[in-house]
Amino acid sequence: MTIPNPQPATTQASGPTHPNAPRACLSRRYRFSASHRLHAESFTPAQNLAAFGKCANPHGHGHNYTVEVTFAGPVSPVTGMVCDLGELDSFAQTNLLACFDHMNLNTLPAFHALVPTTENLTLEVSRIFQQFTGAQLHAVRIEETGNNSFEYLPAPQKGQTA
Repeated sequence: MTIPNPQPATTQASGPTHPNAPRACLSRRYRFSASHRLHAESFTPAQNLAAFGKCANPHGHGHNYTVEVTFAGPVSPVTGMVCDLGELDSFAQTNLLACFDHMNLNTLPAFHALVPTTENLTLEVSRIFQQFTGAQLHAVRIEETGNNSFEYLPAPQKGQTA
């Protein structure tokens, strides 16, 4: 796995970092339950059934999602951490769990123009966690079922390498 190499930074949790500080990845898991119905407004019922199968059920269905976010960054020489887990958990509670847990994804603004597939959910979760300033987002993985999981690796931001 290649770890992005951002410019030296300072964060509240980790303090100043040295350009040659060791780098590491931190993965954290969050769980929420939500429902959705897979259908495209532009499709006929028959086309939706052909494209989405039983997931096109007009009444929808639910999942217990597991979201795993991975952050990369220098290990603070002061704290020994990539980022402050309390800050990350608080961010996830406010920006992920409070918005998605026990919700119908079809009713959320992020999915008004998108089919709420787990692929699109993964992109939305990535967009959310790219706003976390404590470390650089490296990957988002969402497990929808024991058989289905989806992963997104955001492009490195300016000044970083993949």
